[in-house]
Amino acid sequence: MDTATPDQALCRLDDIPDGGAIAVDAALRDGEENVIVLRRDDAVHAYLNICPHAGRRLDWAPGKFLIKDHLLICAAHGATFNDNDGLCVGGPCRGEHLRAVNVRIADGAVWLDD
Repeated sequence: MDTATPDQALCRLDDIPDGGAIAVDAALRDGEENVIVLRRDDAVHAYLNICPHAGRRLDWAPGKFLIKDHLLICAAHGATFNDNDGLCVGGPCRGEHLRAVNVRIADGAVWLDD
């Protein structure tokens, strides 16, 4: 998988299933990271693919996420996060947040946004 840089799109909006998420590698200010990009209708939210509970990835297989009722579920220990703000609403890290990555949509693609 290629790593997106700020001058490249992370993905096309159509690459993300509505109500779903994908993982992409991105060159962020702090270094290269794996990023979760979630889509609901024409809105996207992005977070580092790191659970605040134990520092593990949230996907159950590379790029595959458990999402139910607008909640992203960590495959390791079951922490549940709102897809729109990254707040943990259940599980071992309740009250903590996923680390947000600023993104924008332009020309049908999702871009890093400083």
